[in-house]
Amino acid sequence: MTDLVLKPTPLQDKRHELVLASGSAIRRIVLTNAGLAFSVMPSSVDETELKEAGQREGWSPATVALRLAEAKALAVDVPDAFIIGADQMLSCNGVLFDKPKDRQAARHHLCSLRGQTHILHTAVVVCRNGAVLWQHVSEPRLTMRLFSDAFLEAYLAEEGERCLASVGAYRIEGPGAHLFERIEGDHTAILGLPLLPLLSALREMSVILS
Repeated sequence: MTDLVLKPTPLQDKRHELVLASGSAIRRIVLTNAGLAFSVMPSSVDETELKEAGQREGWSPATVALRLAEAKALAVDVPDAFIIGADQMLSCNGVLFDKPKDRQAARHHLCSLRGQTHILHTAVVVCRNGAVLWQHVSEPRLTMRLFSDAFLEAYLAEEGERCLASVGAYRIEGPGAHLFERIEGDHTAILGLPLLPLLSALREMSVILS
């Protein structure tokens, strides 16, 4: 599936095609708001297989996120284009969390994270012609407040299926902000795409103007 973003921009070199290898709506918004023109080409990577390999090999959460981001970018074949891949893992007290499968799993996630500080290991890579040119991991730390059970049920009712789209069962850009007491780190990394490091890398590659 290809979704072309046709908005012209004077910020980048038109000779270089930029592709986002992700179907994430929020990642698309982050890049669009930064004034970039790009194509969206979600890749079909078996995330479960990579995560299981990471568990067998003892990879850190950051390494798992990087391997997933790399696999997604490398799976998109657009000659000479700069392909952006990204992924995110959540860890809390040594436990890894994945996207909840249903509302009950989302409730369990949030009960486990309540009153705790967790880390979002957010990886982004840039690939071109089958080679990784650059990679980066940001690790913001987020502390959830001790919210009540009544709040939790109201939150789940408000968010519905939307809370199943992220590893922590929350959208920080939406009602999920009510869950938190303290946030440390890059806001765009929390959203799933560390923007400033990525823009710096794209400038070094002459994809955008320096």
